[in-house]
Amino acid sequence: MFNQFGIGGVAEVFAGSRVAGAAMARSGQLDALVALEQIGARRSFTRDEEIYAENDISDCWYKVVSGAVRICKVMADGRRHVADFCFAGDCFGLDGAGARVLSAEAIGDLIVMRFSRGATERLIDKEPDLARHICNLTLRNVAHAQTRMLLLGRMTASERVASFLIELAERRDVHRALDLPMTRSDIADYLGLTTETVCRVLCGFKRDHVIAIPSPQRIELCDRDALEAMVGG
Repeated sequence: MFNQFGIGGVAEVFAGSRVAGAAMARSGQLDALVALEQIGARRSFTRDEEIYAENDISDCWYKVVSGAVRICKVMADGRRHVADFCFAGDCFGLDGAGARVLSAEAIGDLIVMRFSRGATERLIDKEPDLARHICNLTLRNVAHAQTRMLLLGRMTASERVASFLIELAERRDVHRALDLPMTRSDIADYLGLTTETVCRVLCGFKRDHVIAIPSPQRIELCDRDALEAMVGG
């Protein structure tokens, strides 16, 4: 079911905080985002529900309101590659025109805002600030992809898992307690490892008191300096 966000909702979803909202209002971006809200629709998904599939027409993009998304691709040999995880505030589906090369799935209960590509392009013609906002999002995605190439090409298994934990802590703005909505299998497919290797590395970190694992969905970073040292941070 689709519902339109109210004007108050867009300040929360796109600005992220009162301070950010005030800064955006000064720069003129808030007006552009309010206009964007008018063309967006709110949609809900349940665990493992597909948002879009490979080869679907790329006619829209999304912003996560709550929950988490898994962006993935099934390779020719049947193996799955997880390209990214998206959390509240993240955008996804900003593909080039044509067919999608990746699929998107809800990791758990999920709420997103859906934006039509055509309506967005028409709005960009009227709102230059919105064009800059979307350009910044695209550049951020490119930078993240470059970091991922380095991670998969040069790091050991322990370094990959350590880098993943630090990345999630920074993206979710937490210092110690880290909630993990994704499974160990998801993490393995994201890092280019086996599930067994991910579990073994996490157990090793726990044994060395670098992390604590109070539940499968929560990891506590007991020694973040040690994790950062592993990846040269």
